[in-house]
Amino acid sequence: MTALDPAAEQVLQDVAVSDLDRARARAMLGLGKTGDQHTDSRSLREVITGSKAGWYTVIVLGLLGLVGTLQGYAFGVMAPEIARTLGITRSEIATLNAVKALATAALTIPLVMTVQRTPRRAFVTIVGAFVWAVFGLMTAFVTTLAGLAVVLIADGATSGTQTTMHMPLLADSYPPQGRVRILSMYAGMGAGGNIVAPLTIAALTTWAALTWRGVFLFTGLLTLVVAVLATRLRDPGFGHLDTEKVRAASVAGPVQHGPQLGFAEITRRLMMVPTIRRQLAGWMVLGAMAVPLGTFITFLLDERWGIGPGGRGILAATQAAVALGMLAKFGKVGERMLRDNPASVVQLASVFIAASTVATSLAALAPYFAVVVVLLTVGSAGIAMLAPSLGALQMGLVPAEMRPHAIALGGLSAGFGGLTGSIYLSGIDRRFGVAGAIVALAIPGLIAALIVRSCAKTLESDIDHMVTDLVEEARVQAAVANQAPLPLLALRGIDAKYGDLQVLFDIDFTVAEGEIVALLGTNGSGKSTMLKVISGLLLPSAGSVRLSGTDITYMSAERRVRLGITQIPGGHAVFGPLTVVDNLRAYAETLDLGARALAPEIDRCLELFPALGDRRNQLAATLSGGEQQMLALTKAAILRPRLLLIDELSLGLAPTIVGGLLQRVEDLRQSGTTIVLVEQSVNLALSVCERAYFLERGTVRFSGAGKDLLQRDDLLRAVFLHGADAASTRRDKGAP
Repeated sequence: MTALDPAAEQVLQDVAVSDLDRARARAMLGLGKTGDQHTDSRSLREVITGSKAGWYTVIVLGLLGLVGTLQGYAFGVMAPEIARTLGITRSEIATLNAVKALATAALTIPLVMTVQRTPRRAFVTIVGAFVWAVFGLMTAFVTTLAGLAVVLIADGATSGTQTTMHMPLLADSYPPQGRVRILSMYAGMGAGGNIVAPLTIAALTTWAALTWRGVFLFTGLLTLVVAVLATRLRDPGFGHLDTEKVRAASVAGPVQHGPQLGFAEITRRLMMVPTIRRQLAGWMVLGAMAVPLGTFITFLLDERWGIGPGGRGILAATQAAVALGMLAKFGKVGERMLRDNPASVVQLASVFIAASTVATSLAALAPYFAVVVVLLTVGSAGIAMLAPSLGALQMGLVPAEMRPHAIALGGLSAGFGGLTGSIYLSGIDRRFGVAGAIVALAIPGLIAALIVRSCAKTLESDIDHMVTDLVEEARVQAAVANQAPLPLLALRGIDAKYGDLQVLFDIDFTVAEGEIVALLGTNGSGKSTMLKVISGLLLPSAGSVRLSGTDITYMSAERRVRLGITQIPGGHAVFGPLTVVDNLRAYAETLDLGARALAPEIDRCLELFPALGDRRNQLAATLSGGEQQMLALTKAAILRPRLLLIDELSLGLAPTIVGGLLQRVEDLRQSGTTIVLVEQSVNLALSVCERAYFLERGTVRFSGAGKDLLQRDDLLRAVFLHGADAASTRRDKGAP
């Protein structure tokens, strides 16, 4: 049998020693987390002029954000006038806003899929800006609630380019050491839009005497002008200033990338990051507060205080000016906090949310208009600080090519939260009025603050895991490029959970090409869970799974089958209501074989088990246990797997039958299939396996030659002889 190549083992072991710690430290520097001794004293101007992007990228993207703010503000501040013209209620307006937010988030998914393999975020941004301008113009011509809904949904869908493309473009255009300041500048231009927008709306409605329709004509044309200015945008590529540098710094030669993940696989991978999960929950609850809030504040100012569009515009401009000042101050402070202790940025963001929530709720109850202005200003400033603080953290939590996906998931969460919040508030509004609805928003706001604060517990660990994955991937792929020997299968540092119950703990497991490796252990030790992690039926909470050096940790089970991984589950490996041949046809669907090519494959596999050939039209449920296991092996053989995972081959079978099955397993190995065999019986397993792993309570207690395992009485006696000892004791006592 093929023994594990020591050189292959050493290649991966090199990734886990002190070398990796040094590479991780270099990677942290590249991602902007440096600590006190590595502060970046460069001014923002030096950071921008020293980059290839220069001022153009941040200014143009900022202008697109500014005109987006103008359009959004125009709808928000003129909502009462639109409602009166179209004959709709404020609850319907709030729901339309939430539907727009949800559409913006949901329709970012196809946008993200467009750029996940090729860096064309700039192209998508430009096209989105032009389409966005057109739908902005169309808003001026709606006459019904349905028409308004269609335009807002379409506008939200195209403005999704702003939410998903701008921040990743900025992150890849400017160095990480200036990221918080760059994002603060970008957010500041958005805040500047909140100054320009109210003044513009006030001028258009008061001095130019335009109706809301004329206002939307103006904003649509302005968006069209900025879209033209944006036509020189170019995509700098994924992560060339941070994550690609981390990969490159980890190897001596060029980095080779394995198969790219699909959208669903990237989503699964992101959802395995504890901090990302907490952030998404926070965005959902925060969306329930923030999305409908603007609409209800507008109606509060209109109905309770009699403030028209011009006055509301001046108030919004004052709020934006304060937010702009805070953003300018926060840029450098936040960057220093991010370098020294990223968790402190999360904690500060939670304070912003709580302060904004409390201030806004008090504003709804304040008896004096001056107090209302102060409280609303504090509330809006707190929300404005979230984009650069949480955005910079999110950029550092995931590889560059996955950043649009993370943002899209966040937007989708906020959109669902916003729709829920609007429905929640509509009933409160009818019973307690607009002030009661705003006060009720304190509940989701404070919950969101607590959720965001909890991200501090997992942030450092998740950044470290991301960096470790990047370094390991780069070094293993470089080994592949240099034709270094690698095992067919390698698991490194695998943790796996079912909910909160952790089953596997820091598992290392390797299998060489052409081996049969036994995986042994007690019931509940984690053997079947390991097979699920290898086959993709269960994602690990930590660690990596590699097939010939290629990282398949987050690939779907379907793609792994096509890569050559097949599993025979224990005890239920056949489709009972189908015939023997139909079982084989069902498995062969994976190969996309035509009818002509399929028939010879079925005949080839049935030659392995002549007994099945005589029962080819018999229902699988009517076969004996041994024949069903034969059929399971035959189904696996039709896929011609590189790696076959067999779970409990001997379960419930007589030893003579098992002996025949094990001979067929050996035949499969001789034909080029590598096999991992899970067994309860040590003697049976080691009759065909030279190497074995022994699991106990989710950890590897033994790995090595089978003959050495047979010497470990501390493992084998406790596990396999306990039942026999207990039976012997009962007999000595005269028990039946």
